[in-house]
Amino acid sequence: MDIQTLPLSPASEDIRLWEAFRKGDRDAFAALFRAHYELLYRFGGKFTADSELLEDTIQELFIEVWQAKSATPILSVKAYLLKALKYKLLKAFRKTGKLLPLYDNDVNFEFSHESMLIAEQENAEKQRRVLAALQKLSHRQREIIYLKYYQNLSYEEVSEIMNINYQVARNLLYQAIKSLKTILAGTMELFLLLL
Repeated sequence: MDIQTLPLSPASEDIRLWEAFRKGDRDAFAALFRAHYELLYRFGGKFTADSELLEDTIQELFIEVWQAKSATPILSVKAYLLKALKYKLLKAFRKTGKLLPLYDNDVNFEFSHESMLIAEQENAEKQRRVLAALQKLSHRQREIIYLKYYQNLSYEEVSEIMNINYQVARNLLYQAIKSLKTILAGTMELFLLLL
């Protein structure tokens, strides 16, 4: 197979579409919207249960992206959109006089049975223990595990979304895994899940 006929990775395809959209290609913009809407909706759902607010915020985000057509190059469309949505939700909550519960225990960074960490578990007791352990972590620790392992983002993308530097992201993930290990009392469930 010729290298030119190899399919692009999703990240490469995103960048190709992004560059085409910046040049005014409406079809590329629509493709970006379709490719990322579900991801943005799921991620936004971790911060609010108000589906109408979430849908409106995602649509406003894409309207602003279209109007701005930023000349600034981006490394990851996915990370850029996730970060932008997070800040738009924060702004929307401030407008209503509410605070987006970003750093308290009310945020729903729940880990579903369909996700890759839990899906590999064969034993219901192991699932229960891991879910209970994840819920004992701080919001920031749950958020970084969600972004790194559930969304398969790089440390660079995670640090951009969470507005922390690269080394802090690595340290935070290390501390989250260490905390899970302690909570799970030295059992191997966590390591089996993360493989």
